[in-house]
Amino acid sequence: MAESRNPRRDGGKPAGRGAGSGAARGGKPAARGGRDQRGTGSPDRRDGKPAARRDGKPDARRDGKPAHPRRDGKPYDAPRNRRQEEGDRTAAQKIYDGPPIPDDVSAKDLDKHARQALQSLPEKLADKVARHLVMAGMLIAEDPETAHRHALAARARATRTGLVREACGETAYACGKWAEALSEFRAARRMTGGYMYAPMMADCERALKRPDKAIAYDTPEIRSQLDDAGQIELSIVVAGARRDQGQYDAAVRLLETEPLHTKGRGDWVPRLRYAYADALLDAGRRDEAIEWFHRTVAVDGNKSTDAEERLLELDKRPQD
Repeated sequence: MAESRNPRRDGGKPAGRGAGSGAARGGKPAARGGRDQRGTGSPDRRDGKPAARRDGKPDARRDGKPAHPRRDGKPYDAPRNRRQEEGDRTAAQKIYDGPPIPDDVSAKDLDKHARQALQSLPEKLADKVARHLVMAGMLIAEDPETAHRHALAARARATRTGLVREACGETAYACGKWAEALSEFRAARRMTGGYMYAPMMADCERALKRPDKAIAYDTPEIRSQLDDAGQIELSIVVAGARRDQGQYDAAVRLLETEPLHTKGRGDWVPRLRYAYADALLDAGRRDEAIEWFHRTVAVDGNKSTDAEERLLELDKRPQD
């Protein structure tokens, strides 16, 4: 899911794993008792005066319609908008149905631990949810919008399942829907109690122009719940937020606490080196930045960053 410089130039994104109102019913006077069906006073009393309500106040009517609201808070004379109701139902049904799923996609294609998270659901429902999640995982890199629609279809069937909300958050994140992704990740955290998506949540805050909230995720409590790769991803995001605030030296120092010289080939390695090169450049250390952009290219066989393009730009740009 990582894409360089979208929306920020720091090595890319962290790796992830109403119905319309209707007219009031009734409204005609009842045949007996001198009252209409809503219990309001009838104007045909023998003394010619309207009957008082049970609370002792006169019944206020305008043009034969009661002035007080219905129990749902809407006025009795609100027109029924059948077209709007049908539109709402159609939109909700489309979300529920989701995109088509090929016949050869099976719930067994879902990770074993993920399937266990769906065990509380009825068997047929769990099977459908699992197949939508499989499709979301298959499509998130090449077609994130369709992947997100699959995740939403799963959510429509299992909204209280943390795994499903995580999938909605991750696909929304891949689509660049930062506020929606953050909301879904928060829901998943409440259900699971975990912070495995903290780097992506912090990155959403940064994308929403709230770097201070992104930095707030860098706590010992949260880091204790992340594996090594997750902690590195969090450092990359927090360093970017520091740079957003003009704290370039602080960003450099934070990234220097991570294994920049590792011989590993994890997905986070090119992102870490890229973020470090970018931070060095912002800090006015051009020569060192060029060196680390070269080091990024050396480990970025999948071209998950635009380090090569950045080097070309620096070659064309005159040194200050």
